[in-house]
Amino acid sequence: MATPQKLRCQVNKITDHGDRVYTVDLAPERPVPRFKPGQFLHLTLDDYDPSGFWPESRVFSIASSPAQRDYLKIAYSVRGRYTARMENELNPGRMVWVKLPYGDFVIRDANNVALLAGGTGITAFIAFIDGLTNEFHNNTFLAYGARKPELLLYQDLIDAKAGTNSDFHAFYFVETDDKNKSGSTKETSGEFFTGCLSIESIWNRLENPQETTYYIAGPPAMIQAITGNLLKKDIAPEMIKVDAWE
Repeated sequence: MATPQKLRCQVNKITDHGDRVYTVDLAPERPVPRFKPGQFLHLTLDDYDPSGFWPESRVFSIASSPAQRDYLKIAYSVRGRYTARMENELNPGRMVWVKLPYGDFVIRDANNVALLAGGTGITAFIAFIDGLTNEFHNNTFLAYGARKPELLLYQDLIDAKAGTNSDFHAFYFVETDDKNKSGSTKETSGEFFTGCLSIESIWNRLENPQETTYYIAGPPAMIQAITGNLLKKDIAPEMIKVDAWE
């Protein structure tokens, strides 16, 4: 595991997805230390003196590829005082500090893997999905839920991977009941459902649900509900991996 390093970064781009959900592209002043898909970074808005203490910060999953050592990407939803500060203070050209990598929410090789993501929790899986090749033949199932279709971040990347790798399957859940719910406005390699992300909806689509390792990332209520449902289905606790990002 790489030793965490502190890096000064420039904000290159901020994408506003609506509903106070953003992605942020960062350009570090030196190469990013090596990290594994699923790990996270700390970001601080405050000035940092390397001879002093690390200021108040928040953690965010790293959504960029480990191969891109001159680039970092995170996503966040405004859900409190600090992310409200980010919404108000972050602009292209702004300098911030990050420290990374941290965390052991790393997807291990397994015959059957289910990735369960709610909202910006998808960022915990993007580096892994981005690294999938056509030679990766383990069954991987992604169930990804968001409030609206336009908040399905990285759908283009996910669809591209699902379209070229027959062992990677994507299921989308959107809570709204509008004309976009079926995904009819754009081509997709995934299957759409209306409502909150549900284990019941995909259970029979999993290759071997009792022998699957489940990785869960998203809001605490979602994590709690899905974990409880899996335990009721006699999934062993060691087969349930949780990224408690809030």
